[in-house]
Amino acid sequence: MSKVAILGFGVVGSGVAEVLQRNGAHIGEKLHGSVELKYILDVRDFPQSPFADRIIHDFAIIERDPEVDIVVETIGGARAAKEFTQRALAAGKSVVTSNKELVAKHGFELMELAQKNGVSYLYEASVGGGIPIIRPLKQCLAANEITEVCGILNGTTNYILTRMIRAGLSFDAALKEAQENGYAEADPTADIEGHDACRKICILASLAFGRHIDPEQVPTEGITNVSLADVAYADSCGRKLKLLGRAIRGEDGRIRAFVAPHLVEGENPLAGVEDVFNAITVRGNAIGDVMFYGRGAGKLPTASAVVADVMDAARNKDRPKYLDWGPGGESVTAPPDDVVSPWYVRAEASADALRGALGEITPLARAGAPENETAVLTASMPLGELKSRLAGVKAHSVFRVLED
Repeated sequence: MSKVAILGFGVVGSGVAEVLQRNGAHIGEKLHGSVELKYILDVRDFPQSPFADRIIHDFAIIERDPEVDIVVETIGGARAAKEFTQRALAAGKSVVTSNKELVAKHGFELMELAQKNGVSYLYEASVGGGIPIIRPLKQCLAANEITEVCGILNGTTNYILTRMIRAGLSFDAALKEAQENGYAEADPTADIEGHDACRKICILASLAFGRHIDPEQVPTEGITNVSLADVAYADSCGRKLKLLGRAIRGEDGRIRAFVAPHLVEGENPLAGVEDVFNAITVRGNAIGDVMFYGRGAGKLPTASAVVADVMDAARNKDRPKYLDWGPGGESVTAPPDDVVSPWYVRAEASADALRGALGEITPLARAGAPENETAVLTASMPLGELKSRLAGVKAHSVFRVLED
């Protein structure tokens, strides 16, 4: 038998409790032993909840209880969650988390602490909600040398872009609709500025390439500068605008990780990923390209991934699971300025002026464009070269074009 404590009784934490209760018999059959929820830690009381009798307010109760061998951390953030995780691991308890910020910032040190104490630290739900990606990346694709990980990693931004593309809503109107439908928080900054996607690509890149990559090492641009004009120009050349997190291993072995809007060719599978769905592609030197697709968030999909980790920790008490990576540092990453791709540029300039500055271009058209507005696709070039070529050009939008 394993006894579990949940830290945080919000959307994901309550979902974990629900899945443990609803699927308890099934989980027991799979494990040949039961998993029992003993405590739920929260600052609030939940008198109407069926789990009200398990609510506590002092983490020390969990920390000191030898019966609790698995702690589920769904608090979020990197302050209290980090402290409680460290204390749980030090007390010899495995920890399962959905906390992408904590794993992205402190994953390496927490995994070291788990190994030191002979327990597991598992985080499948930290990327992609219910989409299985962490284990496949570490285990099923282990025979491959990974060259790139790329994906639509945030359902809120993908929903906003989908509504701009399909319904012609402005960014502000699409954001408001996302908030009304519960897809975006009242403060959507982490989503629309790309911070959420940044944390997730850090975790994926750290796993894929074996070294810790900190969010501060990842240039990040969100979707706040995407306009309906850009959507129309993308459509005119058979492409869709998507916010992508990418991590590419360069020939020098260093990782170029970044988050930015991209124009994606309509035939690319990522172009068809709409609404709140996520998709992650992995390129390996043996398998080629594979894609993982599904709901990237939500109460029960995320709880499903958390409970799968709980089962894994329970099954492997005597042989803890280590989905870990090595230490980071400045030498691990490099700026993405040398990553070569075509570019989409929308500028306040004539086509001749842009041709003179950028060389070979493909002009684009949209209905109702102002006379002094020009949008083009460039030939492939690194970002550093593009920046120097655009000096003196009043550019409104500059986005990468995803090449196959």
